[in-house]
Amino acid sequence: MTTRKLIRPNLTEIKEKLAQGRTPPNARRKAAPPEMTSAEAFYYLKQMNGKTPMVVVLSDGEELRGVIEWYDRNAIKVNRVGAPNLLVMKSSVKYMYKAEELLGSQQDGRGEPHTHGILE
Repeated sequence: MTTRKLIRPNLTEIKEKLAQGRTPPNARRKAAPPEMTSAEAFYYLKQMNGKTPMVVVLSDGEELRGVIEWYDRNAIKVNRVGAPNLLVMKSSVKYMYKAEELLGSQQDGRGEPHTHGILE
């Protein structure tokens, strides 16, 4: 029968090796790019499936009203009633909101106009 010798590594050496190859454990993680969060895709799919009437405000201030039929990385297709359907480049969209928000909350409880929380 042989006795085994317990070998303990030097913890400071291990910590130094880890520190050389990695960031410290308390460092913040880098935020994921917007196209990888799927938030945009979720929003568009929800509005498309519900055929939600939308108001799309372009960079020049023009408002388009219709339903989003489809989207891709660079554009959205807006179906309009009584007007031609449009393919709108996302780069020209300032912001968009549900048309019901405009109708339902034109005024808040004090009789003042609602701003939709969007800054220009």
